[in-house]
Amino acid sequence: MSLLSTQGLTKAFGGLTAVSDVDFELPQGEIRALIGPNGAGKTTFVGLLCGRMAPSAGTVRFDGQDISRLAAHERIRLGIAYTFQITSVFARLSAHENVALAVRRRGGDAVREVPEALQRVGLRDRAGDLAGDLSYGHQRLLEIAMGLAQKPRLLILDEPTQGLADSEIDAFCALVRGLAPETTVLLIEHNMSVVMRVAQKITVLNFGAVLAEGAPEVVQADPAVQAAYLGGVEA
Repeated sequence: MSLLSTQGLTKAFGGLTAVSDVDFELPQGEIRALIGPNGAGKTTFVGLLCGRMAPSAGTVRFDGQDISRLAAHERIRLGIAYTFQITSVFARLSAHENVALAVRRRGGDAVREVPEALQRVGLRDRAGDLAGDLSYGHQRLLEIAMGLAQKPRLLILDEPTQGLADSEIDAFCALVRGLAPETTVLLIEHNMSVVMRVAQKITVLNFGAVLAEGAPEVVQADPAVQAAYLGGVEA
């Protein structure tokens, strides 16, 4: 059963169509990667999924419910968590306090759950540090901890490995693999090594439309994908 789906999803900005008639199905418990060249429409597509913008046409459904017109905070309550491509932590609060805000938002037990979330991303020993004092990579990990603290059914990760050291990327890959099947993951990622290691299926966007979709090894070998993305644009 699909947890998330779109039908004819379209977003136009004046004369520019950023997302064009996209049909998309994400089954419960799957780790899906969304890739494509810069300007392919990935960020706009994800913005339509999480409610940061409204579609020009088409629908978004979550667990069978039409959420196309729901605000972002209403989608969070349904179980959709989204980490931004640019970090959105509260710089003047500690790492612990940042995660505690996410826990309290859904009425959870901060005393127990905050250390667990920080431990999962490797930041438990940085709990007392101000978020603004953390490295960029550690801020990304903190944001993932905040997402996990919401106990989401769907976790959307936008460029999560940007700024991470190799050892941190290894830990991140293990973390994502450990989330399934309880948590469905949509991963927007330029690092193809990460994509190939964690994704069960890949969707490729190009010029706002789906160019290809399938198992990682199949997509990687697709001539159209290689020409549009893997052959010369950030891989």
